[in-house]
Amino acid sequence: MTNKSRRNYLIAIALILSLSGLSACSGKSKPVIEQSESATNSSPTASESSSPQTSPIAAFVAPLTGLPVEQTVNNRPFAVLINNLAPARPQSGMTQADVVWELQAEGGITRFVVVFQSKQFTDPIGPIRSIRPYFLEVGEFYNSVLVHAGASNDALAILQKQKKQTLDEINNAGAYFYRDKSRKAPHNVYSTLEKLSAAVEKRQYTKDVTVPQMLFDSAPSELITAPTATKINLKFLLSDYKVSYEYDAAKGKYLRSINDKPHIDKNNDEQLSATNLVVLSAKHTVYDDVGRLDIDLNSGGEAVLFQQGKVIQARWERKAGDVIRLMKDGKELPFLPGVTYYHVVSNAKAMDTHLTYE
Repeated sequence: MTNKSRRNYLIAIALILSLSGLSACSGKSKPVIEQSESATNSSPTASESSSPQTSPIAAFVAPLTGLPVEQTVNNRPFAVLINNLAPARPQSGMTQADVVWELQAEGGITRFVVVFQSKQFTDPIGPIRSIRPYFLEVGEFYNSVLVHAGASNDALAILQKQKKQTLDEINNAGAYFYRDKSRKAPHNVYSTLEKLSAAVEKRQYTKDVTVPQMLFDSAPSELITAPTATKINLKFLLSDYKVSYEYDAAKGKYLRSINDKPHIDKNNDEQLSATNLVVLSAKHTVYDDVGRLDIDLNSGGEAVLFQQGKVIQARWERKAGDVIRLMKDGKELPFLPGVTYYHVVSNAKAMDTHLTYE
């Protein structure tokens, strides 16, 4: 090979190597190189190993529980009136709730307003009973479709005059409820999410609404110095409504009992439980001979919050168009991500006549 040919050959080789280097640095090859380098450097440096480890942030969370979900939850909630007389227990569907409210009805009995939004399930919900004005008010805290079987005269007047978007087994949506033959009336009215959703379609109710944003914190600072409270006893007016909770540290939940027996869901035999327990003191007024009540859910009052086996004394307040919020030292108390149970007792007596804990 002549000197000139040799020089041309070397130039060609250099050009090929140069082009290969450019290809290796192109966008298509770069991720492969980075993965290879990452794989070979599997042992962290001292500075890396001493850095705080952060948990993955969920892409979506349920607005009423703060728990991670697979997709955005923007469906309208259902607020279902569930019976709590002894013949109605065990109830069905309550372990699927996002929020549960327990309030007195006439005669000292209690009923639940059970709010469903983030979970989809096919099991029965019930037994479903009639509504009162303050039950209606609780359901509307969350812009829910109200689900009930009948109403007091006052509640029915409100529903009809204000054209509330309600599903009533007696007055406007009987086809979307059913009677369970294994239960005696009136403790035998049930429905399902599928039936209720079909009723919403049929009646062309609003599906997309704004749900109030709750405040959640997985490690509230208020719990650091809060006293211990792992066993909770709550008395309503009647002895047949002796409610108790015991904190299960392994589950991070309070397990509910009624009259010293586990309060279970008939659908799955699971004990009712909550991550946050709230007890509110509010004015109860009896306004007729039947004993029907007016419960003031607007003026504020004493509140007690239980979380992680601890107790926080607080106040509750509510602004127009909003949910009830718990306040301490001028700041809103956050909930732990999870299900919240509210209990409303009369302020005619001191809180400690209704509530004890240890």
